[in-house]
Amino acid sequence: MSVDGFALAPAFEAGSVFVADGDLCQVRLQDDARFPWLVLIPRVSGVTEIDHLSPADRARLMEEVVRAGQRVRAMGEAVGRPVDKLNVAALGNVTAQLHVHVVGRRRDDGLWPDPVWGRPGARPWEPALRERLRALAARQSEL
Repeated sequence: MSVDGFALAPAFEAGSVFVADGDLCQVRLQDDARFPWLVLIPRVSGVTEIDHLSPADRARLMEEVVRAGQRVRAMGEAVGRPVDKLNVAALGNVTAQLHVHVVGRRRDDGLWPDPVWGRPGARPWEPALRERLRALAARQSEL
């Protein structure tokens, strides 16, 4: 794993807030109050696909995805909206830099059962709640 030359794509800065750095990934809270949602971005320069990672980094990524899912569930509980289903995806159609979305979904959310990506209607978290969720995600389990 390498962080040399790692630079975050500007789209991540615009739509999410830093949570923490894990062993492999930078963890970010997506600023969309409709869903508890974390984004994992491997700190490896120039990577756009999972198969570009070494086998060891692919294993690290999967472990970090599982831990992110635990954090997303805790975030859902914290806002009184327990998660019914985790959606996990590495799309990259808009932002090519390899990243994995971990989104908490509820059967009564406004987009269920459709995907959340690229859908209008995002609204930012209230600042105090965003900070509370960011802190919860940062300490929820070891990164």
